[in-house]
Amino acid sequence: MAIVTIPEENRTINQPEVVTEYLAGLGIDYERWEPAHSVAAGAPAEEILAAYSAEIDRLKESGGYVTADVIDVQPHTPGLTEMLAKFNREHTHDDDEVRFIIEGRGLFHIHPNNGPVAAIEVEAGDLIRVPSGTLHWFNLCGDRRIRAIRLFKDPAGWSPNYSGSGVDANFQPLCFGPAYIQSTVTAQ
Repeated sequence: MAIVTIPEENRTINQPEVVTEYLAGLGIDYERWEPAHSVAAGAPAEEILAAYSAEIDRLKESGGYVTADVIDVQPHTPGLTEMLAKFNREHTHDDDEVRFIIEGRGLFHIHPNNGPVAAIEVEAGDLIRVPSGTLHWFNLCGDRRIRAIRLFKDPAGWSPNYSGSGVDANFQPLCFGPAYIQSTVTAQ
């Protein structure tokens, strides 16, 4: 389940309905896909795409996406530091950024035009769509692991267009994860 933090408001949102509603207000589509398919950890990309073909086809039809692939990032991925440096600065894309998380966790920071920056921690089972033109940046969580299905209207349109604002330097890539949520629920 995604966790949304709004540092400026000292606020964390972790109830599924509230997360979905808050993100919709930012123009971000969010869905939770419970593990309906048993795909082994480390399964080949083709097996993952086949297992989720009905969901992928639904997204392609509703969003105009033409291609899907699987990205697999691990701590030992060659060029990982350079890859992360490319996406952890505020930018937009000319295409939507659509990700269904299979394994691992990541952190999207969204910078809306009319509100504070929101951090969205995603994990396995989360589907997020960041519309084209949305100011954002992305980091991996501490384990530096994520595997996700990506969908594109045009893979060439997914290059980052940097804002140059420097706002991203004011935010740490801090992930909370399930242990944090459990401790806050227990403390209440």
